[in-house]
Amino acid sequence: MHALTILATEAEEHSLNMTLSWGIGFLTLGILMGLLFALLAFGGGREHS
Repeated sequence: MHALTILATEAEEHSLNMTLSWGIGFLTLGILMGLLFALLAFGGGREHS
């Protein structure tokens, strides 16, 4: 019974870590896409000589 409890705890921890990793990945991707959009939207500002 003790081994099942340990396995269940490890499975929950792995799932939590995986979810956290995906969340951080999507947040980072969102920030980078926002910066890319801002660069494309405002990049045509002043002409360079």
